[in-house]
Amino acid sequence: MPYALAPTRHAERVRGAVEGRLPAPSDSPRLVSSWQRSFERYQLDPGSVIGPRVLSAAELREIRDREEAFLRASGQCLTRLHETVRDADYCVMLTDAHGVTIDSRIDRERRNDFKHAGLYVGSCWSESEEGTCGIASVLTDLAPITVHKTDHFRAAFTTLTCSAAPIFAPGGELIGVLDASAVQSPDNRDSQRIVNQLVRQSATLIEDGYFLHRTSACWILFGHQNRNYVEAQPELLIAFDENGNVMAANRRARECIAGLDAPRHIDEIFDSSHVQLRDIGRIEAIAALRLRASGAMLYARIRAPLGRVASAGQHGATPLRDVRAAHHDDAHEHGALGPFLRSADERVAGNARIAQRVAGKRLPVLLLGETGAGKEVFARAIHDAGPRRNRPFVAVNCGALPESLIESELFGYAPGAFTGARRHGARGKIAMADGGTLFLDEIGDMPLALQTRLLRVLAEGEVLPLGGEAPTRVDLDVICATHRDLARMAAEGSFRDDLYYRLCGAVLTLPPLRERRDIATLIDTVFAEEAQAAGRPLALDAQLAARLAAFAWPGNLRQLRNALRYACAVCDTVRVEARHLSADLAPQLPPPEPGGTRPVSARDAASETDEADERARILAALTAHRWRPNAAAAALGMSRATLYRRVAKFGIVGPHRA
Repeated sequence: MPYALAPTRHAERVRGAVEGRLPAPSDSPRLVSSWQRSFERYQLDPGSVIGPRVLSAAELREIRDREEAFLRASGQCLTRLHETVRDADYCVMLTDAHGVTIDSRIDRERRNDFKHAGLYVGSCWSESEEGTCGIASVLTDLAPITVHKTDHFRAAFTTLTCSAAPIFAPGGELIGVLDASAVQSPDNRDSQRIVNQLVRQSATLIEDGYFLHRTSACWILFGHQNRNYVEAQPELLIAFDENGNVMAANRRARECIAGLDAPRHIDEIFDSSHVQLRDIGRIEAIAALRLRASGAMLYARIRAPLGRVASAGQHGATPLRDVRAAHHDDAHEHGALGPFLRSADERVAGNARIAQRVAGKRLPVLLLGETGAGKEVFARAIHDAGPRRNRPFVAVNCGALPESLIESELFGYAPGAFTGARRHGARGKIAMADGGTLFLDEIGDMPLALQTRLLRVLAEGEVLPLGGEAPTRVDLDVICATHRDLARMAAEGSFRDDLYYRLCGAVLTLPPLRERRDIATLIDTVFAEEAQAAGRPLALDAQLAARLAAFAWPGNLRQLRNALRYACAVCDTVRVEARHLSADLAPQLPPPEPGGTRPVSARDAASETDEADERARILAALTAHRWRPNAAAAALGMSRATLYRRVAKFGIVGPHRA
């Protein structure tokens, strides 16, 4: 790899700048602070020419599965940005909130060049590992930046130029970083201004796309100060529920309209006394609305909830509840626990209330529950509800790793620690979690010898790599989970009792799915998410929903999600029924309860089937003709007036044409 400066010269320049003997990089306080942290706190070597850490295929697959909705919302924008900058030899990367590259766009003929520079899916770009770089700076400061060539802390990256921008969720929390990087570029950093602007614009588009995905069950207001841009390029997005309560707003709306960070009613924001906003949504018209605070005019279109595809007696998407709670400061600390706090199951809500109080209090948390009960999801919610939410959340499954690898995986190892080790050693998961949260899943499967070493980490706040001589200080929260009875294991001597008492600062037991009182709501919610992922309007048959709620679910939430994902994938109508379940699951469901639903005659059943088929036929024609009513009506062999009547009858809602 060629370097803009020789590694030794670059290392001396960094040391000189940190010590105040040489000029700071690009006169940027952000870069100076990052260099200081990289050098003093993380003790990284500025002369290092080693590329970034790369996840294994299994680790990457797990993260990508977790970020599936984010990946869907960003894919098209990544492609468009790459098409714009590819001729200048840029690649485009998307990371999660911890700096792991989860998607990229790279020209095939340049793939080797970018890979040699560490720019590909699975590479990790946190500041604690790689020092100053575009992605790490955005993760730390939550603001766009260009890190150009020798602005980078490590010599390995001094030929790169990186422009990166943050992407935020509807609740305001960071969900990822968009980055455009080139291996070669002019020395003048002003050459990167246009690329920086393109990256920022694309990040906003991804943010708004993810916003629309997350709020699909709400009424959405698309607004712009210019009437001509409402359809083509709306700037303001506001989601509200059936009662008019504002649930979420995009970043631009919160910047332009005061008070959106707190709970508000839509009528407190707009003077809409002359028209009902939901009526605007039903006719898909553009209306002029006056802002109460400033008196300024805003042009807006209203979209009805996309979840309104279920007819009476069927289960559709569950409305997004109190997303707005994450916008104001008080709720921002525990917004991630909101869905658990609102659970109809008192055990789940009680666990969430305790987790809300202990998050960030330096208290170890032990989660107990059956396999698939959602322990890792709950652990991540605790992390996201605390003050470390923008720091790493590092998960280790102690039961999935061979005993011979757990030690090096957790504690890392020094150079030459064992045969086959990396030449420069490796940081362990504990060190990677420094400043954030370490989640140890299936802690009951950890070998006794390693329990002793883990106890030292918790007691002394330092970790010693395998084969190393000097320990490294770490500051982290610890959450553990297991399906085993740790108290009994400690009493029997198969688990260290001193470690058990270290870990059980707060013990929370997650109930199995079959015992949860909110199982019907969970089924609705999971179905709505999987139907949305399927990319077409689907409704869950009411009789099937009742049978699913009565099933024991030995695999808990994980089994439920896989079952509904399969059913949505193979469904050939607009209604998911028992026949769409997998062959091994369908026979296990309890039979329909007699009298549980209204008896349906053969004539009624045939009528419902005909209506479902007609709705699907109309929807297909509208989609094929890009929602142009004249063309769709002609293809269907009906008048436009008839088409409008049937669209209203079946509750078909046109998509936002962005």
